[in-house]
Amino acid sequence: MKQIFSGLMLCLSSAIYAQNSNQADDASDEADLGSIVVTADLRENTLQRDIATSVTVLDDETLEAAGQQHFQDVIELVPNLNWAAGSNRPRFFQIRGIGERSQYEGAPNPSVGFLIDDIDFSALGGVATLFDVEQIEVLRGPQGTRYGANALAGLIYVKTKDPELDPAYRIRALIGDDGDRSIGFSATGALGDSDTAAYRLSAQTYQADGFRFNDFFNVDDTHGRDENVLRGKFHFEPNTNWRSDLTVLLVDVDNGYDAFAPENTFTVHSDKPGRDAQQSTGLGWRNQWQTQAGFDVLSITSFSDSDIDYDFDGDWGNPVYWGEFAPYDFTSANDRERQNLAQEIRLISNPDQRIFNDSTDWLLGFYGLDLQEDNRIEELFNGDIFRQLDSQFDATSLAVFAQLDTHLSERTVFSSGLRFERRNADYMDSTGLDLSPSDNMMGGQLSLTHKVNDFYSIYGTLSRGYKAGGFNLSLSVPEDRREYEPEFLWNIEGGIKGLFWDNRLQANLTMFYSERKDMQVSTSFQADPNDPLTFVFFTGNAAEGKNYGVEADWRLQLNRQFSLHGSLGLLRAEFSEFVTASGGISGRDQAHAPKYQFNLGGEYRADNGFFARVDINGSDEFFFSDSHDQRSDAYELVNIKLGYDAERWAVYAWGRNVFDEDYAVRGFFFGLEPPDFADTRYVQLGDPSHFGLTAEWHF
Repeated sequence: MKQIFSGLMLCLSSAIYAQNSNQADDASDEADLGSIVVTADLRENTLQRDIATSVTVLDDETLEAAGQQHFQDVIELVPNLNWAAGSNRPRFFQIRGIGERSQYEGAPNPSVGFLIDDIDFSALGGVATLFDVEQIEVLRGPQGTRYGANALAGLIYVKTKDPELDPAYRIRALIGDDGDRSIGFSATGALGDSDTAAYRLSAQTYQADGFRFNDFFNVDDTHGRDENVLRGKFHFEPNTNWRSDLTVLLVDVDNGYDAFAPENTFTVHSDKPGRDAQQSTGLGWRNQWQTQAGFDVLSITSFSDSDIDYDFDGDWGNPVYWGEFAPYDFTSANDRERQNLAQEIRLISNPDQRIFNDSTDWLLGFYGLDLQEDNRIEELFNGDIFRQLDSQFDATSLAVFAQLDTHLSERTVFSSGLRFERRNADYMDSTGLDLSPSDNMMGGQLSLTHKVNDFYSIYGTLSRGYKAGGFNLSLSVPEDRREYEPEFLWNIEGGIKGLFWDNRLQANLTMFYSERKDMQVSTSFQADPNDPLTFVFFTGNAAEGKNYGVEADWRLQLNRQFSLHGSLGLLRAEFSEFVTASGGISGRDQAHAPKYQFNLGGEYRADNGFFARVDINGSDEFFFSDSHDQRSDAYELVNIKLGYDAERWAVYAWGRNVFDEDYAVRGFFFGLEPPDFADTRYVQLGDPSHFGLTAEWHF
């Protein structure tokens, strides 16, 4: 807490300095942060201060300055956003303490939506590389009207850079001390001689060792990273009333997974290292037409086809390591094939065609989704099949939604939105299980936004989100725990956002209170204390929980060269009533919900091109699971970057976790080690200190 207090005092004193600075400064010293535009809202290209929800936008300048390769690099900049490992890259996210933490079985029902250019990769966040990305938008709180069942806690939207008519080319190369090596290339320009059609192509390949040393194979790359992305974007304007944008995405991520050791160190002993791999093809197609009837038609078509391999060595050892207890060998392999086809149509009123005495903008939408997933799980114990399961899952969702934005005055808007969604699912597996659950769900929001002036606004919102029900498939899960019902979330929040002090300070502040009804909680138990293979994860409905807190992010431009930035998330997420297999935990904090998270940093950009940035990121301790009381430790990490930025080239050195802080990103508590199999705390460590060099060329 000392770091938080010191950071707040530093920002406060800096703000006072900026407010009282000499107004006679030359115009060349003035700094204007401008306005941030959000594209994930139902009404696109909306100023951040006009959206009645808590949202953080990481623009391309921030991503270039604070990130290196992956969304993992910049997660700490977003208040009340956490992630759970148990994988090589972050795939599972928690917003305000709500979200999945591990690989599911059965129905894929994520609480946090994750989109890349409208293509749905929810629960598959490992594909979120940063090269040629325009901005990342994190909308916190239920997005019941905007996105429905997959956005109970919020939505993460990754927007890549759009095509431009003027030709431009970019090359980026990276090397680092973890065996990092990367090369990326992008090109944009007009298609032929057209001034209404343009393209953008980008490709990047990245490899790294993964920070582990496997003493069985005597190698350091069994947790390695091999990430490759190829993307094409095309823009067409066939006529003045029709705009079309097409995105094609190819992703090949072939990462290793060898993260755990009984000693909780970076030296691992696995004789069968795992994989955390994904090959995806994605397509996003937007078409917008201006009609003569007073409204626009927006069509969003998206498709993804993904093959996900997730394998691990479940005993974390080898025959030599286990010695007298050998053979003791357990492996798990999970192969998924997912296809996701979605179609959304929005009818959006024009500003000059309002209804109700020209006071109300309206929006009407329709949404359809077909998701198919085949899953094969095979677990081996001492070479014999311990468990094998083949399953097929097919879900269709149909939704209708509407939003009215009523202008009560020139500066005050009342917004009301409603979404109804029906979800039908069919599930079959090799055990003979045949299920066809259906859910009817409704969500929406009421909000009031008032523009105090042309630069900042205050808002208040009451919203309701929902998440579909599902079922547990493990043969060890008792039959009465097989199915669970939909979860609902009521949320009320209010805040202030905008530009202050002659546009030198961009800031957002939100207070929120949420109540979770029929919570879907992932927990676990070990049926036989002497057999770690009976350690079972399952999901069930808790009675209720409550999540409340404060979120803030800011950037203060002291002058043309110096700026300060930061974020703060304060969170209390607790169970109001919940009973696990090991007893009641009512009043206890929910898992992966740290009470505080913060970022504090500064940036210097000299007129001659020199650049330097420092970030301090911190997090409170948090529970690893809802089934036991083991926690992480609080930590603070320091990242730095410095270099030179010329007109057509740039080079900079960077360091992450420069003081080599040990911290945990996932934890378990179970019996692994023979002969007693005593319950023990095991953690996956976050990345240690990491240094490298990046160079770019623009032409």
